[in-house]
Parts: sequence; C-alpha cells; structure tokens
Amino acid sequence: MSEAESEGKGEKLRLMFTYGTLKRGLPNHTLLEDLIGKKDAVFRGSCVTTEHYPLVCGLYGVPYLIHLPGSGHQIKGELYGVTSRGLARLDELEGVTIKHYERRPIRVAMDGSGEEAEAEAYFAHGCFGEALWKKRGVVGMSEYTSENALDQVRIERRAQDRSLVDELLDLVGSAPSSIVD
Repeated sequence: MSEAESEGKGEKLRLMFTYGTLKRGLPNHTLLEDLIGKKDAVFRGSCVTTEHYPLVCGLYGVPYLIHLPGSGHQIKGELYGVTSRGLARLDELEGVTIKHYERRPIRVAMDGSGEEAEAEAYFAHGCFGEALWKKRGVVGMSEYTSENALDQVRIERRAQDRSLVDELLDLVGSAPSSIVD
C-alpha cells in the first residue's frame, strides 16, 4: 500500500501519516476536508507507527514528531493519500520551506488489518527536533488528542514579530545560523 490511484484524476497519491492537528476533529483538519472535497486527498484509515518515535508539544501547544527512531512510543494517527497539489498545500501549512517541519519516510500499520504501509510524515525540523525532545525531558506521548489541542494557541494570538522557528531555536538554545540551507 505505498501508493494508490486517485479516483478521477489518474494521479498516484502520496501516503501521508498525520499525528497532530491535521487529524479528524482537530484544528487543522479543515484543510484535509477541503482537499478531500476537491479530490486531492482520500482518508485511508487509522494507523500506528511500526517504530517508536518521540512526540512532544512545543511552543504554543504545537505537536512535533521527532526523528529519533527507537525513542518514545508507537504513535497513533491517520493515513491519507494526497495528490501533488494536496501535498503542496500541506507543505505550506507545515512550513516546510521555512524549516518548521520536514517530510520524512515513516512506516505505519493499519488498525484492524495490521497491513503495513510506507508513508511520509511531518517531523520537527532537524535544526531543533532532538534538542526539543531533550528540553521536554525525553518524555513524550503516544497520541496527540483533542485534549492536547486545547492548549494550542491560535496563530493570530502568537508573537507576530518573530518566526516560530526562531522562537523554538531560542527555547532549545540553538542559534538561527544553525539552520543550513
């Protein structure tokens, strides 16, 4: 189940694992609903990572999956197939070009069947991810829930004079110059 044919578009869909605010019932799921309505995304089901990863909340209650396989927990989430146009919109939301998140491969097992799939997920960018895990005392969670989302601060209520990435780098004690292009 690494790729699936898109209904009506004939385009191969990229499988994306969502673990945070993009999940059903959470604040950013409206983007996926829009993509589904435009046939740029398809819900494939609930799943869990096959490996353990750290999942923590950073500044403003934002969830971050950290690319440290073998640490943390198996993470519960959802799997979506998305078109290239849908992927571009997800990348924009996740701040890939500004190094907020980075897309990386991940393996998941589908709930119920246990069938495994190769997908991608948005991980905290490497310039702060591991340091954030350490800053959080190497304690994480196995699932980001609607209760966690209550702690999230809406974008318009956050500091407007600095980027979230710069604030994260300050939190973990890294200089902005540590971001490599």
